[in-house]
Amino acid sequence: MTDVMSRSAAATLLLNAQDNVAVALVNLDAGAATGQDVATLRRIPKGHKFAVRPIAAGGPVIKFGQIIGFAREAIAPGDWVHEHNCSIGEEHGAFTRDYAFCEGVIPVEFVESSRQATFEGYKRSNGAVGTRNYVGILTSVNCSTTVAGFIAQEIERSGILDDYPNIDGIVALKQANGCVVDYRGVIFDTLKKTTWGYATNPNMGGVIMVGLGCEGFQIPRLKEAYGVTENETFRTMTIQESGGTRKTVEKGVAAVREMLPVVNDIRRTTQPASEIMLALQCGGSDGYSGITANPALGVAADILVRHGGTAILSETPEIYGAEHLLTRRARSREVGEKLVDIIHWWEDYSARNNMEMNNNPSPGNKLGGLTTILEKSLGAAAKGGTTPLNAVYHYADPVTEKGFVFMDTPGYDPVSATGQVAGGANVLAFTTGRGSAYGCKPTPSIKIATNSDIYHRMIDDMDINGGEVVEGSSLEAKGQEIFEEVLAVASGKKTKSELLGYGDNEFVPWQIGATM
Repeated sequence: MTDVMSRSAAATLLLNAQDNVAVALVNLDAGAATGQDVATLRRIPKGHKFAVRPIAAGGPVIKFGQIIGFAREAIAPGDWVHEHNCSIGEEHGAFTRDYAFCEGVIPVEFVESSRQATFEGYKRSNGAVGTRNYVGILTSVNCSTTVAGFIAQEIERSGILDDYPNIDGIVALKQANGCVVDYRGVIFDTLKKTTWGYATNPNMGGVIMVGLGCEGFQIPRLKEAYGVTENETFRTMTIQESGGTRKTVEKGVAAVREMLPVVNDIRRTTQPASEIMLALQCGGSDGYSGITANPALGVAADILVRHGGTAILSETPEIYGAEHLLTRRARSREVGEKLVDIIHWWEDYSARNNMEMNNNPSPGNKLGGLTTILEKSLGAAAKGGTTPLNAVYHYADPVTEKGFVFMDTPGYDPVSATGQVAGGANVLAFTTGRGSAYGCKPTPSIKIATNSDIYHRMIDDMDINGGEVVEGSSLEAKGQEIFEEVLAVASGKKTKSELLGYGDNEFVPWQIGATM
């Protein structure tokens, strides 16, 4: 996207000189002048594409200077280009990628330590830095989620949190499984990593874990796996051993009350931006996503990396078809090949489940102007900026590398973000063009609108208007704005989703294996 907005008119946008399609920035009627030396042959909806040159049947459709699909039939200049006449070319195997491992690595120009940006965060005893200070009620099985909710409700109802101003709140993170899982299997391993990742996220000041007692996901096995012993900020209990629902709630409330003074005994202090681990997310994408908010977030990710921080790109099905741009940036061939192996796993996974990778984009994505997964992925990958790809992680693995990294997750936003938070993300940036309603606890989520319409229509949900990029603002200026917002939120500024109370229902671990 080096030539973003190299040619534009008030109503349309050609993103790259190589492109044979342009984007409508307003609804265009048939016969409308486009500023691209063609007139429209039919109505072109806002955010959608039209051909600027003839495209032969079977020929590549090019946007961002990259192939986003292939013409199902000959497409004339000025005609609407969408799923009726564009596909990813499976019928003739047309789309191949040259992974060119490590050939496009650009060294990072790091900011001198004396000039590094800072934020006000919570320095934990293990050296990690939090941006929030929550007490979490975690569950080992769906059977204990109601009790976990009762414990949180009793604490909130009591008003005792008012006496502890350094605590952001209490959250019951409820899950839907945990019972019929094999402790030797992938479901157990995923739940184990995800649950412990949340328990140790630097935004958690204290944790109570509640189980039923007879479930497959046994709390003792979790404690054994991580060498955990109970202490003043980590307690566990089961409903069966505690004597039932009422007694477990009473026991849990008492444990939280004992924990609150310890969790509250921390203050924000000045910390370097290198301690920020930023999760990159997009949801409800549209034709603007890859033009405005996503590349602007990529600019912010690059700035963070230059300041020594970490940015996590995820949603593997939504980088499918753009992974060759990431392998070029891989720090080593091993890192790049790990990403390609994961792509192949997804191809097999979707085939085994009678699906195809092009089932994504969603209906809402298509209404917003996205046609193929290739187009969506090229826009989604822009969130990752331009710096080297330093590591590739499996779902919910602890992220230990600094810089730009990738975590394998589904494209479904709550599941994807859950993996990133389990990996250690302490801030999350979420772009949306259709208006995804999302928030996260314990990690604050900054919502970035891809277009001004959705920003103003959903002003109570949106923190930043990325749509200004096509209205006069530059990607660099918008990226700097996002970076500064990340610092402010990391320092305690409440996001719109926090003010609305989102985050109690967005803990959604990935269910990979079979449920028996």
